[in-house]
Amino acid sequence: MTERELILLGFKSVEINEFEGEENPDYYYVYDVVNGLTFITPSRQELKGDQWWVEIFNTEPAIKFCQMEKVQGLINTLEKAKTAK
Repeated sequence: MTERELILLGFKSVEINEFEGEENPDYYYVYDVVNGLTFITPSRQELKGDQWWVEIFNTEPAIKFCQMEKVQGLINTLEKAKTAK
């Protein structure tokens, strides 16, 4: 999956501020479906090449998705299943 695809899916960039004034700060992406269910990517520095992937935050073992189409289908399904309070 590319970084552009993550942005098209609605993921938001989160900067990791390890050092103030760092020239090229590290970052990762998140997509909050509902409170308690978040998709998260590795940080830019953790990538192998230019390929990004998405995991469901804080699961053991990790649940990992590497294809935009699968992530998009999952997001669409979950978004449609939301109910009003």
